[in-house]
Amino acid sequence: MESWQGKHFSITDPKEINTVIYQINRTSKEYLNEWPKYTVERLDYIEEIREKGNRKTFFVNNPSTDYDQLLILSFGKEKVVVNMALLENDKITISKKPMPLKFDTLYSEQTEYKEFMYTPNFKRPISIIDPETAEEVKPVLYFDEKTNEVKGKCKLKPYKSYFAFEISDSK
Repeated sequence: MESWQGKHFSITDPKEINTVIYQINRTSKEYLNEWPKYTVERLDYIEEIREKGNRKTFFVNNPSTDYDQLLILSFGKEKVVVNMALLENDKITISKKPMPLKFDTLYSEQTEYKEFMYTPNFKRPISIIDPETAEEVKPVLYFDEKTNEVKGKCKLKPYKSYFAFEISDSK
């Protein structure tokens, strides 16, 4: 049996809503030259199917000592509700005013590839999600000989919409 250390909390999704939550990580100063300023990490969860909706228990595996910023994405029919939360000690506070978030719906009539900077812990600044399933588009790693770096590449299918977001500072 696996042991788990960290924090957890639960939400209940109404029927036809699928919520996913990301932990927002600020890159420490010594890695800022190599990595993006912010990366995101999708929280693992377990799901209980209930009569009025699904109860999800999310796990924050590496909580910080002060607080953790969370991005909450709730996918419904043809829309995404975006919200922010702070996990501080054992209390979660959901924001009424979201943090600046750049997002876009990606759509193309041909197969496309979106590249991102690779980080050894697989945290990355951009996440691309299939809104129908709320699952991330899994990247494929490759070595770019021109830049002498390992990079990630996500394959996007033609005639399909995707939800993409990136965390950045407000300007």
